[in-house]
Amino acid sequence: MQICALDILVREIVAVNHAWKQAQDLFEDGSPLTISLRELKGRLQVRLLRYYFPDVFLELDPEASGEPLYSLRLNRSVGNLKDAAHLPVRKAKEFLSQEEIKKFTS
Repeated sequence: MQICALDILVREIVAVNHAWKQAQDLFEDGSPLTISLRELKGRLQVRLLRYYFPDVFLELDPEASGEPLYSLRLNRSVGNLKDAAHLPVRKAKEFLSQEEIKKFTS
């Protein structure tokens, strides 16, 4: 089985997401490492959307508690993954134009 660039990018996002969560546990939310990992995850997610839409799209997560979150849904699984982590709606508005958000959610 050959791994494509989309698969690699999804796996990178998942790995950075796990590292970010570990950094939150080890350090405070405001630590430079935690902030850097969080921002890197968001930038990778934006790259995934811009390069691989419509194979990847945004979908509001109805089960998110607290802050509204988009799930980066995959049209086909990457390994056992059906999505490429969550992106807070506020971060999507920061990283993407309104036109892009509309496009990626339709």
